[in-house]
Amino acid sequence: MLRELALITLFSAALDATAALADARQDCEKLRGDAAIQACDQAILEFARDAEAYDYRGAAYLGKGDLDRAIADYTQAIEIDPKHAAVYNNRGLAYKAKGELDRAVADYTRAIEIDPMHAAAYNNRGNAYQVRGDFDSAIADYTKAIEIDPKNAHGYFNRGVAYRAKGDLDEAIADETKAIEIDPEYAAAYNSRGVAYDAKGDFDRAIADYTTAIASDPNNPKPLYNRGFAYVSKVDLDNAIADETKAIELDPKNAGPYSARCWLRATRDRDLPLALADCDAGARLAPNNANILYSRGFVHLRLGRLDEAIADYDAALKINPRQADALYGRGLAKRKEGDQFGGDADIAAAKAIQADIADEYARYGVN
Repeated sequence: MLRELALITLFSAALDATAALADARQDCEKLRGDAAIQACDQAILEFARDAEAYDYRGAAYLGKGDLDRAIADYTQAIEIDPKHAAVYNNRGLAYKAKGELDRAVADYTRAIEIDPMHAAAYNNRGNAYQVRGDFDSAIADYTKAIEIDPKNAHGYFNRGVAYRAKGDLDEAIADETKAIEIDPEYAAAYNSRGVAYDAKGDFDRAIADYTTAIASDPNNPKPLYNRGFAYVSKVDLDNAIADETKAIELDPKNAGPYSARCWLRATRDRDLPLALADCDAGARLAPNNANILYSRGFVHLRLGRLDEAIADYDAALKINPRQADALYGRGLAKRKEGDQFGGDADIAAAKAIQADIADEYARYGVN
């Protein structure tokens, strides 16, 4: 009788351990973040050759931005199961996030070799090529991803971005339109199509697309930033400044909207102390941004602070020696300080780069 009870107890304990392992394995797969990592730790402790547990834990680390641990887990999963295409794709994502594009491309390529119908691997390799600036290879990969999965809105969106980067604006608009047809709430596609319309000078359509993007994703500062500049083209300064202000509220660590609002105020000769504060804020966030330095130089020029203007133009031109705006502005500042020869030289150099630069400054009321 005692022996039977002991066997029952051992059997019950074994069932409990098996159930606990099963629970840990399920939690490892289903949970996210630290909870998933803890569950995966337990699952791996119980069965060290569980490739999928390493893969899931790698995904949890990737989600936390712990790229080295993610890569280590994906690598362990690959050592256990070297024919698992999805893990190569996942490790490629981690390498791309680290900026190691060659390794990312190699992993995506291996995933495709194992599974030639792996649409995500084609799409992700296209993203890596696009970061490299190899837009033709990116477009080829996006096209393959779309062939495999014709309802893949992301593939059309990404290919549209690549076409736009190449200057093929009509192709870009067609692809973003297709992405929107597949997913009418795809805010990024509306924003991207708006940028393409903007580049074509179709500001009304650009503003309409940015507005839809904002409605779909109201906490994203990008379409606000872009719509602000489109309003500038429509000579709608109040709406432009309102959009850049909202973009700053959403992303106060982004120098772009500060720079834009500074420039808007400066070119309209409006609220110059506020313009200067915006450029100062932008310069603190991006001290090597030539456009911000140039814009601040322009504010100083407006305010008659010629030494400060020249210093900012000097700094901008060290970063971008062919910035016509900075050369012309510095030339005007030098002339106003009495350096006629230096001013004439800068203005001539600016006109050689941009023939209508004097007309641009005249529109701002500066000459």
